[in-house]
Amino acid sequence: MRGQDAESRAAVFLQQQGLVVVARNWRCKAGELDLICRDGKTLVFVEVRQRSSGTFGGAAASITAAKRAKLWAAAQSYLMTVRPTPPCRFDAVCIEGERIDWWKNCIEG
Repeated sequence: MRGQDAESRAAVFLQQQGLVVVARNWRCKAGELDLICRDGKTLVFVEVRQRSSGTFGGAAASITAAKRAKLWAAAQSYLMTVRPTPPCRFDAVCIEGERIDWWKNCIEG
């Protein structure tokens, strides 16, 4: 499964959970945000990670400190376009084979 396929799968999964996808693959100088969603009044920045198996730490382990810093910077850039600034959180959707794990509020700046 390629990156775009994983992101599409994650978007469908999150929509089934009641989230609304606002943007996909939002890019700025600081980096890229895979999915930006709304969960009620909360803006959710979603990092999608996919691995074929849990070997070597799996999908969640691939979100390194450097990756978290880039996500935080990209989210700050996005928030400059939104007024008023809504409550926000960072989630991760980790796909390993057929399994999908949704980690809410799991990334801090």
